[in-house]
Amino acid sequence: MHNEQGYIVSFTGLQIYNPAFIRYKEMKLPVAPHALPLESVRDALETSPQGLTVSEVQARRVLYGKNVLKEEKTSRLVIFLRQFNSILVYILIIAAVISLIVSDIKDFFIIIFIIAVNSIIGFWQEVKAEASLDALKKLTESKVTVIRDGTERIIPSEELVPGDCVVLAEGDLVTADIRLFETSALTVDESSLTGESLPVVKDYAAKVAKDAQPYNYLNSLLSGTTVVRGFGKGYVVATGKKTYLAGIAALAQERSPDSPFTKAIAHFSKRYIILLIGIFALVGTIAFLQGRPLPEIAYLLVAQMVSAVPEGLPIVVTIIMVVGALALSKRKTLVRYLPAVETMGSATIIASDKTGTITEGILTVHDVFALDREALELAAALCNEARGNAGDPIDVALSRWVTGYENIRMHNPRRWVYPFDTAKRLMATANVVGSEERFYVKGAYEELNKYADNAHVLGDLELQIDAMAGRGLRVLAFGAGRWLGEDPAAWKFSIVGIMGFIDPPKESAAEAVRVAQKAGIRVMMITGDHPLTAREIARSVHIWKEGDGLLTGPEIVAMSDDDLAAALKTTTVLARILPEHKYRVVKVLQEHGEIVTVTGDGVNDVPALRAADLGIAMGSGSEAAKSAAKMVIVDNNLSVIVDAIRNARVIVDNIRKVIYYLVSTSITEIVLISITVFAGLPLPLLPIQILWINLVTDGVQDKTFPFIKEEGNVMTRPPKDPAKQFFDGRQMRRIMTFGLVMGALAAVMFWYLLGRYPYELTLSIMFTSVVCFQWFNGLQAQQEHEPFLLDIRRSISINPYILYGIGVGIVLQMIAIYVIPGVFGVVPLAPEHWGYVIALSLIAFFVVEAIKWLDYRGSHATVNI
Repeated sequence: MHNEQGYIVSFTGLQIYNPAFIRYKEMKLPVAPHALPLESVRDALETSPQGLTVSEVQARRVLYGKNVLKEEKTSRLVIFLRQFNSILVYILIIAAVISLIVSDIKDFFIIIFIIAVNSIIGFWQEVKAEASLDALKKLTESKVTVIRDGTERIIPSEELVPGDCVVLAEGDLVTADIRLFETSALTVDESSLTGESLPVVKDYAAKVAKDAQPYNYLNSLLSGTTVVRGFGKGYVVATGKKTYLAGIAALAQERSPDSPFTKAIAHFSKRYIILLIGIFALVGTIAFLQGRPLPEIAYLLVAQMVSAVPEGLPIVVTIIMVVGALALSKRKTLVRYLPAVETMGSATIIASDKTGTITEGILTVHDVFALDREALELAAALCNEARGNAGDPIDVALSRWVTGYENIRMHNPRRWVYPFDTAKRLMATANVVGSEERFYVKGAYEELNKYADNAHVLGDLELQIDAMAGRGLRVLAFGAGRWLGEDPAAWKFSIVGIMGFIDPPKESAAEAVRVAQKAGIRVMMITGDHPLTAREIARSVHIWKEGDGLLTGPEIVAMSDDDLAAALKTTTVLARILPEHKYRVVKVLQEHGEIVTVTGDGVNDVPALRAADLGIAMGSGSEAAKSAAKMVIVDNNLSVIVDAIRNARVIVDNIRKVIYYLVSTSITEIVLISITVFAGLPLPLLPIQILWINLVTDGVQDKTFPFIKEEGNVMTRPPKDPAKQFFDGRQMRRIMTFGLVMGALAAVMFWYLLGRYPYELTLSIMFTSVVCFQWFNGLQAQQEHEPFLLDIRRSISINPYILYGIGVGIVLQMIAIYVIPGVFGVVPLAPEHWGYVIALSLIAFFVVEAIKWLDYRGSHATVNI
């Protein structure tokens, strides 16, 4: 649907510029300029082949502004303040305020320090991610040749205005949307916008339908594309924010979705906060009814709040992702945004670009059918403009196919050349071969057949053409004969063969697809290429199989979101896709619960890269794509992505394990404090002791979690629901069982010790006991599925660093109770007191071991059945 300003109102409500319609103040460009006669376009723009006058240019610049993309910036202050928008941060701030009110300055500064560190990390990550539009701007920061007042001149591209007459030649960057009025073998690389892997031949006289897609605008040029051959002139029909490229930039401004970890934390936090409010209210009420003084109640609540929040979790998760990012960098995957490490491990769909990721990115001769092999090789070598690896992709492919290409050209000098003609769709040369002048031609079979003198023997060749085209190959015919002159009307020659070209799949692509599919990840191929070509490539790497769906851009436009979502369930190939199509596909998949990984390398991929849960750019791709992506792979290869997913799943497992460890610690402390308050007992742990446990003692041990090795084969299980990735039923059962059992047992021991020892000594035993049984809990947390005693060697070797962590923790705890006990309100322990510590620690170890054995027996019994 169009609005009156000439924008497509998309399914999301976004306005995407459509080059088919522009409305200016005081000057209108009629609907679909590509579908109108040149005279109508020229008159509407009030211009001519002589160009605009200087005064007209100045007037239009006032009306339409500079030919640049504009970006709305978010202030650094707003970005920084956003980092505090978290329920868990709110709880810590409240705890800090209460600590200040009750004059506990030490706890106040420790809590504030934790909040500040976490916020600075988040701020830095967000600021670094804001470069995508700057890269898009660079595409239009160049020089351009225009005709003004009848004279050619070179100007900065930002000075272009609608109606300018632009002159284009090989190597020029197109910096505005242009309607052509003159062309000579003009060939343009549009892959950065449309995804079409082959250059497109432009013809100013081409008839284009009003509702044609941009990749069919044969008589027009779009900003952001590049001229690879030939010459052309045209009128500027759109500049700056009115161009098709600006529509892509508008989509690129959208904020990327939250990572699965962020979603899971939000999902858990809502329920956790409700639980905590209930506990805090109950504890506070009971303490008040017990007649405790208000300062003491406030102190109790501070202890509860500090124990409730796993303060070290954000820092530990960040460290896990940093270590994971370093590991990925060794596997040719560079991480630009840390949460992307975890997102990759949660991916359910890989929406992969074709060219350069699944395929080699290099056009290659795939099939050959020769009637005269020697003549075919001569035609391929002599009717060719390739110079090394430079030139038209088809010419370069032919130069690689011919054995002795340079030698053949040197010994058979060219006498004459007929450059590629867009109307006749052929190129021809005359060469001296031996002592005879010979004629060679290549082009579309339909055109060459008009001049062929061997049409009666081409039946089998025509069958081969149909077969090659049916497999998505681009087919060229070749002819050879005597040189009869420059006039095409006099040409006569024999068709000597045909060749089918394709960008071949990489050898590793099929295995990468197999591994991904085994891991429960759907692989989809998205490309701007022809549907038959796309299907052939997808079939060869096992992405597409009989029965799978194939969607094209026009089909997607005609579908509602619900119909598209239904079609995508069985679709594995999307062809003739434009940026807005790819963007919409990503959004629809996300709306139906998929975690989408998108790969891309061109400007056309930027909106989808930004919208995806994880955008991955190719190292050889455009700066715009790399800036919009959260990861960059140095080796443009699907297998690298799949290997990165394996490593990312290990990282996700390690985050899950550290969440269990830290949250179970918090639950244990909450249960312990709550039971003692209900029983009318004093605090079993002081707030400063809880912070020591959470940040220093446990904090040393949890820093070893990033080094946990792969447990089992992570690529043999399907992806998990993001909301349950870290807090599913099994995880919560383990956390709550440990927290409730150990919290209750610790409370019983506290009650028992109060009857035998002074409060200060009892507090010292409890402090050390909670520290020590968390070490055993951490040791058990290294493996989620396998009991520790099932294979002790494997249980230790999965992460030997945990033992170093425990060792450091022991040293720190000895310092706390024997060197600086006054800081923590404790006294040194005598040898007999350690019996309580060891007993409670062993109980904790075997509680977790029992839970594991029950799960292990249950899962293996299910497998055996």
